[in-house]
Amino acid sequence: MRLQSIALGVGLMMGSLLAPGLANAQTTMRISISVAQNSHQGVAIDTFAKEVEKRTNGRYKIQTFYNGALGGERESIEAVQLGTQELAFSSSGPVPNFVPETKILDVPFLFRDKAHARAVLDGPIGDELLAKFDAKGFKALAWAENGFRHMTNSKRDVKSPDDLKGLKMRTMENPVHIAAYKAFGIITTPMAFPEVFTALQQGTVDGQENPLPVIISAKFDQVQKHLSLTGHVYSPCIFVMSKAAFDKLSADDKKAFLEAAKEGTKANRARVDEDDAKGVTDLRAKGMTVIDNVDKSKFVSALTNVNAQFEKDFGKANLDRIRNFK
Repeated sequence: MRLQSIALGVGLMMGSLLAPGLANAQTTMRISISVAQNSHQGVAIDTFAKEVEKRTNGRYKIQTFYNGALGGERESIEAVQLGTQELAFSSSGPVPNFVPETKILDVPFLFRDKAHARAVLDGPIGDELLAKFDAKGFKALAWAENGFRHMTNSKRDVKSPDDLKGLKMRTMENPVHIAAYKAFGIITTPMAFPEVFTALQQGTVDGQENPLPVIISAKFDQVQKHLSLTGHVYSPCIFVMSKAAFDKLSADDKKAFLEAAKEGTKANRARVDEDDAKGVTDLRAKGMTVIDNVDKSKFVSALTNVNAQFEKDFGKANLDRIRNFK
């Protein structure tokens, strides 16, 4: 009996010594989005988290946060850059404030359709832009998708740029967007996404612009009456990681994170396609007036002067390289 007691005591002591090591075997990281879990962005980070855990045999666990729980997109990207948060998933809106070269993607009417945009981002142009993040304290894991942006407001139908004049519109904190929307006659109001619903509800702004998946998941139909399918800007999303955190990973784990981000992108794009396919019908059923025969040529014409400036800023050859990519 005495020998058994000693053995039991030694076993318990060894267990207590080993327990901290076992606990530390799993590393927890955080990733956040500013919209709801039931959304194209929620699907992206949920898939990413599941794939990371699977591909690293549970050594890495990704905690997911939604609805701006860790701050808006700009705050989250800033936290990743500072290393106080490991990962973020964001639209391209605030990204040029950190990586200026990405501004080119936000030029209005640059992409023909989703297939064109995805081909650009999945090809050499997208890879070149991802590489620009390294020098800024990030590892950009993959491009994903927010979708083509459309305009909503509480005041009137928008069929041409003239209908936008004088409308107070929330815009992303993005210099390219702001320059273009001012050319339409919009009174631009840059604002972090978590504040937008309340601002629309209280009439602080008249409208906003976002892809259908965002308009649906944010329930903007509750505070906006008019939707115009302007498709004026293609909005990518991106998985970003703290470069310091990425650099600490083994070669196999780096590969696992990169592959998990690609799987997250696949799921994200599939959800965007689904939301785009059913979104207009759903929003009409919820009482929104949808203008789906917008004359885009008038919107393009309204941007003649600002497009000339974009050609100076980005180089016509660089813009044409994207426009003509096949």
